Amino acid sequence: MSGAKGRAGRLGRVLDDLRGRTGRRVIDLLRRQVASAREGAELACTAASGTVESTRARARMSVVEHEGDEARAELVRALSRTLATPLDREDLFRLSRSIDDVLDQLRDFVREADLFGLSDLSFAVEPLQAVIDGLDELEQALVKILGDPGSVMAALLATRKSQSRVRQLYQARLTALFAGRLEMDTLRERELLSRLDAVGRRLGESADALADAMLKRSH
Repeated sequence: MSGAKGRAGRLGRVLDDLRGRTGRRVIDLLRRQVASAREGAELACTAASGTVESTRARARMSVVEHEGDEARAELVRALSRTLATPLDREDLFRLSRSIDDVLDQLRDFVREADLFGLSDLSFAVEPLQAVIDGLDELEQALVKILGDPGSVMAALLATRKSQSRVRQLYQARLTALFAGRLEMDTLRERELLSRLDAVGRRLGESADALADAMLKRSH
């Protein structure tokens, strides 16, 4: 009896693959990861602007991170049971890991901002808004994979532009920071700026992972 159920389950997965349901499920889980990362970026931005106290932002970030981890774990389970995927399986793992890294870096930014206790975090607002914009473009790229694959690369280019914007803001602020008086808060701000730059790099790696996957798909 159990053997029959097992065969029926495998048959059901095959039918789902053929109907495209599994592909949609995989994309939806990646979009859930991006949504968690975006929420983390918004949370970091509210902390930087002073709208939310850094201690409260840090506590809320733990919940957001857990949601992102759940989506990633569910994606890994789905991929292990899926016979056919909309993109190369290895690239999907890489993309998922890169999105997870974005959220991890945002978590570390919020935690360090709380620990360092800087009175003014406004320097982080603009880079974080660029991260949010980039995540929005990445989400749009995911939406278009199944319905409009020809438009995916344009969205990914916009994601990379957001990453470049983060880097430009990081370099400009760092230059201004070291042109002034060197104090302990200067070093603390430098560490937070480096964390924001790391967020941008992870965002760029996410775009690269999806671009590589789309290139493989086109061949």
